[in-house]
Amino acid sequence: MSDHPLFECLEGLRGTGKSTIAPLLAAARGAVLVPTVPLLYQPLRPEIDRRENTEARMCFYLSALFTAIDEIQSWLDAGIPVVVESYFARCLANHRAFGTRLGIALPHGLPQPVTYQLVCAENERQHRLAARQKPVSRWDALGEDVVERITAAYARFPMHQVDTTGREPDQVVEAILATATQGTHHRADTEPVGAHAHLLPPVPRRPEGTRRP
Repeated sequence: MSDHPLFECLEGLRGTGKSTIAPLLAAARGAVLVPTVPLLYQPLRPEIDRRENTEARMCFYLSALFTAIDEIQSWLDAGIPVVVESYFARCLANHRAFGTRLGIALPHGLPQPVTYQLVCAENERQHRLAARQKPVSRWDALGEDVVERITAAYARFPMHQVDTTGREPDQVVEAILATATQGTHHRADTEPVGAHAHLLPPVPRRPEGTRRP
């Protein structure tokens, strides 16, 4: 246990290695891996993802994150480090790219992780995605159509970039561990996620009859 437990988060596009690296990083840190979509949300998740309402989906995942904060904070209060696979940055960046009309200002005082943005060469990322066995949702497919928008939205958040191209999972973890010791902010990013009142402003409604990209 520690008086200043580390809170770390992995962000990045699909196929960059978040779900593979998260449990390995947690094991390396002696940390708890906390799901940011808690178990009680899981039965409703497929139903939400089958619908086309971007705002409803965004609010669902924001609610899941705020619920997960209770568990995250309880572990941190107990002096135990925490790792999460994605946090508010992914929810906000993705839905911003999907065209949400909601303007979101997160409250101050949220637990702030040291965040690592996993990046990967596009050809390798696509190869990893093609090798996956799980089905692709419409949101996954839409995300691939708006990769540049998601990347631009991610740029609003302070994160350490870690390149996973050509690296084995244990090598990626080693790179993350080295990044944490070399960086100047060990426990939290210097500019928290909720620092800007208009971090993700609403976008105009599309004219009737137009389709999403």
